[in-house]
Amino acid sequence: MSISIPAGLTELLQGFTVEVLRSQPGDLLEFALQYFGRLKEEAATAKDAAEKEPSGRRAGTGHDRGAQPPRRGPPDARGVNFAEEPMQTDSESGEDEQPPPPPPPQQFPAPAVNRFTRRASVCAEAYNPDEEEDDAESRIIHPKTDDQRNRLQEACKDILLFKNLDPEQMSQVLDAMFEKMVEGGEHVIDQGDDGDNFYVIDRGTYDIYVKCDGVGRCVGTYDNRGCFGELALMYNTPRAATIIATSPGSIWGLDRVTFRRIIVKNNAKKRRMYESFIESLPFLKSLEVSERLKVVDVIGTKVYKDGEQIIAQGDLADSFFIVESGEVRIIMARKLWMCRHSKGFWDLVWKF
Repeated sequence: MSISIPAGLTELLQGFTVEVLRSQPGDLLEFALQYFGRLKEEAATAKDAAEKEPSGRRAGTGHDRGAQPPRRGPPDARGVNFAEEPMQTDSESGEDEQPPPPPPPQQFPAPAVNRFTRRASVCAEAYNPDEEEDDAESRIIHPKTDDQRNRLQEACKDILLFKNLDPEQMSQVLDAMFEKMVEGGEHVIDQGDDGDNFYVIDRGTYDIYVKCDGVGRCVGTYDNRGCFGELALMYNTPRAATIIATSPGSIWGLDRVTFRRIIVKNNAKKRRMYESFIESLPFLKSLEVSERLKVVDVIGTKVYKDGEQIIAQGDLADSFFIVESGEVRIIMARKLWMCRHSKGFWDLVWKF
């Protein structure tokens, strides 16, 4: 059974996801409100400007956007850098904007076939994490030397998608990843292609190109750190951008099957577990289901070592905690309590 997705929804969600991964907001809900509010304001401004402009001028200012040079950090900078001026469409034009100069010549040869044009609807492949069996025989293992393993662990330590994996799952991911050497000018992925692997950068620099209305534009760069390719695997859509190596380098790949089996399935399980926790809280019973799900969206996981302090009496309260596993010791007013919860909230017996 296929589901028809409204026109423009895929591009909207992909754009939002890229901004989240780029900005790493602490409050995802507030970030979403600001992001979509800004899009709405820009769309309204562009509509008013289009109505005020003469028809002749409007006809010449649709998509003639000149390519801007990517913003690059200092020589020792590492990470992803985006162009100073983000890629614009009609909805991002202001009232006082002047017609831009004609675009420069194409910087790279476009792929022969582009399957990422706008479509009225997209049929996404249905995926239910519960239907996949966790069969040990299907696990993929690529042998690695100690040096390769250490480099891979260093490259993956700050990857957001891996934050919620337990040690066993993370070990399976590292086992399944393979190293690929690239040369300057090589296309790692091409916009419009089907997604086959998720990639983590070990070393090297890479340009991010997005083709819009037949014109390719560099919208950012990776400098010896970062990851890409997850959107096509998560949403079952064609590649949203072209990644071109600008120097010799090395990347680590994770195949589609392992990515979905471990990462997508694990995130789905985590969400159901958090939903169960939130539904059991008496002080949140008054919230609507949609409101409780918003609380689930902002829950994060943090691992504490044995003996590490979580909160201190007298500190300003800025969050509450759920004990997912393990034991905690609670000390208050020189009295000692023991909480032995494998899962659930801390239960305190207040004594005066």
